[in-house]
Amino acid sequence: MRRKGFFLPTAALFGFVFLYAPIMSLIIFSFNENKLVTVWSRFSTKWYGELFNDAQIMGAAWISLQIAFISALVATVLGTLAALVITRFGRFRMRTPLMGMTTAPLVMPEVITGLSLLLLFVGMEAFLGWPAGRGMTTIIIAHSTFCMAYVAVVVQSRLGDMDESLEEAALDLGARPVRVFFDITLPVIAPALISGWLLSFTLSLDDLVIASFVSGPGSSTLPMVIFSKVKLGVSPDINALATIIILVVGVGIAIAFWQLRRGIKR
Repeated sequence: MRRKGFFLPTAALFGFVFLYAPIMSLIIFSFNENKLVTVWSRFSTKWYGELFNDAQIMGAAWISLQIAFISALVATVLGTLAALVITRFGRFRMRTPLMGMTTAPLVMPEVITGLSLLLLFVGMEAFLGWPAGRGMTTIIIAHSTFCMAYVAVVVQSRLGDMDESLEEAALDLGARPVRVFFDITLPVIAPALISGWLLSFTLSLDDLVIASFVSGPGSSTLPMVIFSKVKLGVSPDINALATIIILVVGVGIAIAFWQLRRGIKR
């Protein structure tokens, strides 16, 4: 028993060190004055200044933020609708295929998703003339597609734990279904909606593979620019950029987790 009690904390400690030690070293060396990322000279924040003066990175960051915001919004709306249909409409003929199509992006390899969406956009452009080429529109559609699955799962779990007697009581008192949704259902599932939006925003901001398939000239996202720069060697400004991304993603995940836990407790 003592060996087992000693082994598990030690294994967990080594696991966390293996995962987070490289991230911590990246953050530390982002404040290194030396141009060589593996040689420490002294503390400096000059690479953050160099980063914000880089027009290519700042342009890609602005594109990524726009795509992530719109994709998260679209995914939240569509994912919530899918979760409501699956949870509230009981058993209907297309329920199982709908559940399968909703959760498929969760397990589908990103390469397959990106390639299939690229072929879809090419076919749509050939037959319908839209979308004309690849750009921000196709990236938003692609990101909304796979982010919707995550929102649907989060909202569906919240709806499954919700007390339906509240909605039934409101309907018995004469409230219309739309009024019941906005006055009762929506406030109850609001933490799940916020969590789903933040999760979608983070996933869209972080995506590289799918965006590489469906992007076009002038629509390179931040991960694509970082990947192209890393091919030539890691520079200190990339360390600074990675530190900022880690901070933003960490805050987003923490808020999403807090909102989801708060909703479950309520």
